[in-house]
Amino acid sequence: MQSLKQHFQVPYSYEVFFTERLFAPENRVFADFVQNFGNPSFRKKILFVLDKGITDIQTELTAEIVNYFQHHSPADLAPEILVLPGGEVCKNDPRFYEEVIRALDEHGIDRHSFVACIGGGAFLDMAGYAAAISHRGVKFIRIPTTVLSQNDSGVGVKNSVNYLGKKNFLGTFAPPVAVFNDYSFLESLGERDWRSGIAEAVKVSLIKDISFFTWLESTADAMNQRDKSVMIEQIYRCASLHMQHIASGDPFELGSARPLDFGHWAAHKLEYLSDFKIRHGEAVAIGIALDSVYSHLIGHLTKEDVDRIIHLLKKLGFAIFHPALAENDKINLTNGLNEFREHLGGQLTITLLEQVGKGVEVHEMDFDLIKKSVDYLEQIA
Repeated sequence: MQSLKQHFQVPYSYEVFFTERLFAPENRVFADFVQNFGNPSFRKKILFVLDKGITDIQTELTAEIVNYFQHHSPADLAPEILVLPGGEVCKNDPRFYEEVIRALDEHGIDRHSFVACIGGGAFLDMAGYAAAISHRGVKFIRIPTTVLSQNDSGVGVKNSVNYLGKKNFLGTFAPPVAVFNDYSFLESLGERDWRSGIAEAVKVSLIKDISFFTWLESTADAMNQRDKSVMIEQIYRCASLHMQHIASGDPFELGSARPLDFGHWAAHKLEYLSDFKIRHGEAVAIGIALDSVYSHLIGHLTKEDVDRIIHLLKKLGFAIFHPALAENDKINLTNGLNEFREHLGGQLTITLLEQVGKGVEVHEMDFDLIKKSVDYLEQIA
């Protein structure tokens, strides 16, 4: 018997820029990055893919991009700026990522060129997946436009679409080459999207940083009142915690542990059961509430801790219960847990709370206690 063992490491590095009015002519952040990335003497191409939800509100965005590239000319702008529907619908229908691939091919966007995507988290997921499977990986720039995508999904390494009725069934681990968090996009958000992303901040504070959780408690009213400076600080701190975890742990999830998915196993199922009428962050808030109660019932959290978590979620305006949790004697949650196990592969690993600010991994969950957790939330909702 003979064998050859291959071993190598590939370094990944990308920067998250925090700015405002990204495509104002006087803002050179984007132009400087594109010009200086890789070989500055190589003339690059760039294709923009835009979330229709953004262009419907910011009707001049396409013209601003064209004007910016005429002003700075850091790369050859593709003659087509592709506008497609955003939200979870773009992940459910393969026509949308196929349209991105069509534009990549038609405009000669090769592995030395860029796809720049402007939109919410689901839209970034979809376009990132299309870029990752084209030419085995086209350079992808993310420009998140929601609180949730700026503080969580947009700064991570995953891309995906939904398939066979399962969330994120098709996907890749493909880091972006850069992320640009333009705070001016937050000004156009409706109340639900403004609030929704804060759930991810609550999540990461509960498993990583009690001081951040305490800060969220103290600033909840200000965020509800759309205090932009407070929201900007929340996004920066949340993004920093997510990035630190990705770098220090298992960035491509070769194991079965996904601590950053605290509260997500039930949330993913709820999104499908509501036909995605529930925003991702809204579903995560319910999932956080459920897993916090469960953590209490197995003896980890005190009743005071659970009350504190529930109070913050309610103070931020989140619901903590949905009727789909209780349907068919909670069978939906059984299915959701099994689907999460399948998605992870191998051993079930769920992050619960050992205390506020510290997560703990478990490899099994008692379904009777899950039922009791649902009943508890229904009673106090």
